[in-house]
Amino acid sequence: MVTVATERLVLRMFRESDLDAYAQMCADPDVMRYISGAPMTRDEAWRNMALVLGHWQLRGFGLWAVEERATGLLAGRVGCWRPEGWPGLEVGWSLLRAFWGLGYATEAGRFALNHAFRELGQTHVVSLIAPENARSIRVARRLGMRREGEADLLGHTAWIYGVARPSTNIG
Repeated sequence: MVTVATERLVLRMFRESDLDAYAQMCADPDVMRYISGAPMTRDEAWRNMALVLGHWQLRGFGLWAVEERATGLLAGRVGCWRPEGWPGLEVGWSLLRAFWGLGYATEAGRFALNHAFRELGQTHVVSLIAPENARSIRVARRLGMRREGEADLLGHTAWIYGVARPSTNIG
Protein backbone atom coordinates (compact mmCIF):
# COMPACT_ATOMS: atom_id res chain seq x y z
CA MET A 1 0.00 0.00 0.00
CA VAL A 2 1.31 3.37 -0.93
CA THR A 3 1.41 6.24 1.50
CA VAL A 4 -1.75 8.34 1.52
CA ALA A 5 -2.58 11.64 3.17
CA THR A 6 -5.55 13.39 4.68
CA GLU A 7 -5.68 17.08 5.47
CA ARG A 8 -3.53 16.79 8.61
CA LEU A 9 -2.25 13.21 8.58
CA VAL A 10 -0.07 10.79 6.63
CA LEU A 11 -1.20 7.16 6.62
CA ARG A 12 1.63 4.75 5.85
CA MET A 13 3.14 1.38 6.66
CA PHE A 14 4.78 0.96 10.02
CA ARG A 15 8.56 1.01 10.07
CA GLU A 16 11.07 -0.03 12.70
CA SER A 17 11.74 3.60 13.66
CA ASP A 18 8.11 3.80 14.88
CA LEU A 19 8.77 1.36 17.71
CA ASP A 20 9.55 3.90 20.44
CA ALA A 21 6.30 5.83 19.94
CA TYR A 22 4.27 2.68 19.28
CA ALA A 23 5.62 1.05 22.45
CA GLN A 24 4.75 4.22 24.37
CA MET A 25 1.16 4.01 23.09
CA CYS A 26 0.90 0.30 23.89
CA ALA A 27 2.33 0.83 27.40
CA ASP A 28 -0.24 3.48 28.29
CA PRO A 29 -2.99 1.93 30.45
CA ASP A 30 -5.48 4.59 29.34
CA VAL A 31 -4.90 3.74 25.66
CA MET A 32 -4.89 -0.02 26.12
CA ARG A 33 -7.79 -0.23 28.57
CA TYR A 34 -10.29 -0.74 25.75
CA ILE A 35 -8.05 -2.57 23.28
CA SER A 36 -6.38 -5.41 25.13
CA GLY A 37 -7.33 -4.57 28.70
CA ALA A 38 -3.71 -4.25 29.79
CA PRO A 39 -0.58 -2.34 28.78
CA MET A 40 2.04 -4.10 26.67
CA THR A 41 5.76 -4.37 27.22
CA ARG A 42 8.09 -3.04 24.54
CA ASP A 43 8.64 -6.60 23.28
CA GLU A 44 4.87 -7.17 23.08
CA ALA A 45 4.44 -3.86 21.24
CA TRP A 46 7.07 -4.94 18.69
CA ARG A 47 5.24 -8.24 18.14
CA ASN A 48 1.95 -6.35 17.83
CA MET A 49 3.43 -4.02 15.22
CA ALA A 50 4.67 -7.10 13.33
CA LEU A 51 1.15 -8.57 13.57
CA VAL A 52 -0.26 -5.39 12.01
CA LEU A 53 2.24 -5.63 9.14
CA GLY A 54 1.52 -9.35 8.71
CA HIS A 55 -2.20 -8.61 8.34
CA TRP A 56 -1.33 -6.47 5.30
CA GLN A 57 0.61 -9.37 3.81
CA LEU A 58 -2.17 -11.91 4.38
CA ARG A 59 -5.25 -9.80 3.64
CA GLY A 60 -3.95 -7.04 1.37
CA PHE A 61 -5.20 -4.35 3.75
CA GLY A 62 -4.68 -3.42 7.37
CA LEU A 63 -3.89 -0.72 9.88
CA TRP A 64 -1.76 2.21 8.82
CA ALA A 65 0.68 4.10 10.97
CA VAL A 66 -0.82 7.56 11.51
CA GLU A 67 1.74 10.33 11.27
CA GLU A 68 0.98 13.96 12.05
CA ARG A 69 1.87 15.92 8.90
CA ALA A 70 2.93 19.07 10.73
CA THR A 71 5.46 17.34 12.99
CA GLY A 72 6.21 13.92 11.46
CA LEU A 73 5.38 12.32 14.83
CA LEU A 74 3.66 8.95 15.05
CA ALA A 75 0.15 9.62 16.36
CA GLY A 76 -1.20 6.06 16.37
CA ARG A 77 -2.80 3.56 14.02
CA VAL A 78 -6.00 3.37 11.98
CA GLY A 79 -7.36 1.25 9.20
CA CYS A 80 -9.24 -1.82 8.12
CA TRP A 81 -8.84 -4.98 10.16
CA ARG A 82 -10.29 -8.47 9.85
CA PRO A 83 -8.34 -11.19 11.63
CA GLU A 84 -9.62 -14.73 11.36
CA GLY A 85 -12.84 -15.14 13.36
CA TRP A 86 -13.72 -11.42 13.37
CA PRO A 87 -17.43 -10.60 12.99
CA GLY A 88 -16.85 -8.36 9.96
CA LEU A 89 -14.40 -5.98 8.36
CA GLU A 90 -13.60 -3.46 11.05
CA VAL A 91 -12.44 0.12 10.82
CA GLY A 92 -10.37 0.61 13.94
CA TRP A 93 -8.30 3.37 15.48
CA SER A 94 -6.07 4.04 18.45
CA LEU A 95 -3.95 7.08 19.16
CA LEU A 96 -1.28 8.08 21.61
CA ARG A 97 -2.89 10.08 24.37
CA ALA A 98 -1.08 13.29 23.30
CA PHE A 99 -3.17 13.19 20.10
CA TRP A 100 -6.59 12.67 21.71
CA GLY A 101 -9.21 15.35 21.23
CA LEU A 102 -7.76 16.74 17.98
CA GLY A 103 -10.19 15.02 15.62
CA TYR A 104 -7.48 12.75 14.20
CA ALA A 105 -9.38 9.50 14.88
CA THR A 106 -12.40 10.84 13.01
CA GLU A 107 -10.30 12.22 10.13
CA ALA A 108 -8.31 9.02 9.66
CA GLY A 109 -11.32 6.81 10.42
CA ARG A 110 -13.33 8.55 7.69
CA PHE A 111 -10.51 7.88 5.22
CA ALA A 112 -10.36 4.21 6.26
CA LEU A 113 -14.15 3.84 6.02
CA ASN A 114 -14.19 5.31 2.51
CA HIS A 115 -11.26 3.05 1.60
CA ALA A 116 -13.23 0.00 2.81
CA PHE A 117 -16.19 0.94 0.62
CA ARG A 118 -14.35 2.19 -2.47
CA GLU A 119 -11.19 0.11 -2.64
CA LEU A 120 -12.14 -3.05 -0.76
CA GLY A 121 -15.69 -3.26 -2.13
CA GLN A 122 -17.33 -3.63 1.28
CA THR A 123 -21.08 -3.10 1.60
CA HIS A 124 -21.05 -3.01 5.41
CA VAL A 125 -18.30 -2.07 7.86
CA VAL A 126 -18.14 -2.39 11.65
CA SER A 127 -16.20 -1.01 14.56
CA LEU A 128 -15.90 -3.14 17.69
CA ILE A 129 -15.90 -0.93 20.76
CA ALA A 130 -15.81 -1.61 24.50
CA PRO A 131 -19.12 -0.42 26.00
CA GLU A 132 -17.24 1.94 28.37
CA ASN A 133 -15.20 3.58 25.60
CA ALA A 134 -17.21 6.79 25.19
CA ARG A 135 -14.53 8.49 23.06
CA SER A 136 -14.53 5.74 20.42
CA ILE A 137 -18.32 5.56 20.47
CA ARG A 138 -18.38 9.28 19.62
CA VAL A 139 -15.95 8.71 16.74
CA ALA A 140 -18.07 5.82 15.42
CA ARG A 141 -21.19 8.00 15.52
CA ARG A 142 -19.38 10.82 13.70
CA LEU A 143 -18.58 8.25 11.00
CA GLY A 144 -22.30 7.49 10.66
CA MET A 145 -22.18 4.20 12.56
CA ARG A 146 -24.97 2.97 14.80
CA ARG A 147 -24.97 0.25 17.43
CA GLU A 148 -26.04 -3.06 15.90
CA GLY A 149 -25.37 -5.57 18.66
CA GLU A 150 -22.54 -7.04 20.66
CA ALA A 151 -19.94 -9.76 20.36
CA ASP A 152 -17.51 -11.63 22.55
CA LEU A 153 -14.12 -10.48 21.37
CA LEU A 154 -11.09 -12.23 22.83
CA GLY A 155 -12.92 -12.75 26.12
CA HIS A 156 -14.33 -9.21 26.34
CA THR A 157 -17.71 -7.80 25.40
CA ALA A 158 -17.59 -5.44 22.44
CA TRP A 159 -20.43 -3.41 21.06
CA ILE A 160 -20.74 -3.68 17.31
CA TYR A 161 -21.19 -0.35 15.59
CA GLY A 162 -21.87 -0.58 11.87
CA VAL A 163 -22.65 1.35 8.75
CA ALA A 164 -23.77 0.26 5.30
CA ARG A 165 -22.19 1.57 2.14
CA PRO A 166 -24.13 4.64 1.04
CA SER A 167 -26.14 4.18 -2.12
CA THR A 168 -24.94 7.55 -3.42
CA ASN A 169 -21.47 8.94 -3.97
CA ILE A 170 -19.52 8.62 -0.70
CA GLY A 171 -17.38 11.75 -1.24
